[in-house]
Order: sequence, then structure tokens, then C-alpha cells
Amino acid sequence: MPFVQPGPDPSNPLHTQPIEFVGSFPDPQVRVEPVLPEIAFIGRSNVGKSSLLNALVGRPGLARVSGSPGKTTLLNFYRVPGFYLVDLPGYGFARAGKAARAGYRKLVTDYLRQRQSLAGVVWLLDIRHPPSADDKEMQQLLIESGRPVLAVLTKADKLTRSGLPPRARDLAESLGLHQDQVQLTSSHSKLGITELATSIVAAVGGETS
Repeated sequence: MPFVQPGPDPSNPLHTQPIEFVGSFPDPQVRVEPVLPEIAFIGRSNVGKSSLLNALVGRPGLARVSGSPGKTTLLNFYRVPGFYLVDLPGYGFARAGKAARAGYRKLVTDYLRQRQSLAGVVWLLDIRHPPSADDKEMQQLLIESGRPVLAVLTKADKLTRSGLPPRARDLAESLGLHQDQVQLTSSHSKLGITELATSIVAAVGGETS
């Protein structure tokens, strides 16, 4: 797929860059050329990963958005100049068969633990719900991987403005995270999207060219 033309928002460092869908891969050690730092996106099924990615880069429809959870089953690579954004399969999809869940789990686990070019993880959590058992299990895997992690609370537009700060504090406390490890976002209202893009660019050394 050719590079898509940049979006119109110059305040977002990822809106001013071209982006290319590289491909979908079942191998956590797939060789992607050129070798560049990778920022991975992980979260429960239907947490809003595709919508967030689209808002982040200003390209509606770049990542396919579905109302049915469990649609992302491979590693989806998107290249911007200087690094890759990697959409990982969602976890916690109850309707997936046992073998399928085990396969997704192995793919994600091997990628997080072994991927040499992984520079950081954006961990998506729905702000409306307390951390589930699957979220706690993923948190432990992220801790074991030793990767830098930013917890991104999605769907912030579903709560009132006054309800956001205490809810974010409660979630951070329940997960043992510092406030600077938590980012409020909404793909609908675009709350926190530019700040998240800036954090991602900083995590890969500020290089987008």
C-alpha cells in the first residue's frame, strides 16, 4: 500500500507524517525492513484500539474498526518515518475457541518478551470499567517483559468532565501506576490524542523522519 497523504492537524506530530500499512503477520519474530523502533498497542477486545490508531494518525479507516470483538488476530504493522506502530491482537474475547485463544496468547507473549525492536507499549483500558482478571494478567506480562508502558484510558467521552479525574486516579491506584503513566483519551472527542502522539514520538527518540 502506498503512503497516505498527511492529515490536516499540524499540532499532532503524527498528523504531519505519511503512514504506510506494511502488512499483517503471524510470526512474533517477523523481519520487517527497514528495522526500526516499534510501539505496540495492546488491550482487551473491543477496547477501541483501531479507533484510537486512526485518530492518532489522522487517517479514518486506516485500521479497520469493527463492532465485533476479536477481529485482530495478527500483528498489524504501520510505518511512519522513523518507527512502526504495531496493533496486537486483543485479549479476553470469550467467544474465541480455546485453541485460538492459546494461539493469540502465545503470539502476544512471544512478541512482548522477545521482540528486540520493541521500544514501548501503549496499553489500552476502558475508563468505564475496573481492571478485569485479563487486564491484571496482561499487566503482569507487561511487567515481566520489562518494556516501557503507557496506560491509555479510552472512551473518556463516555464520562462527564468532572468524573474523569477521580476515575483516572482510581484506575491508576488499582493498577499501582503513577499518574504520569496514565493518559486520558477519546477517539470521538480527540481528548488526549495529540498528547499521546507526542509521547510516542518522544519514546522513539523524537525521530519522525
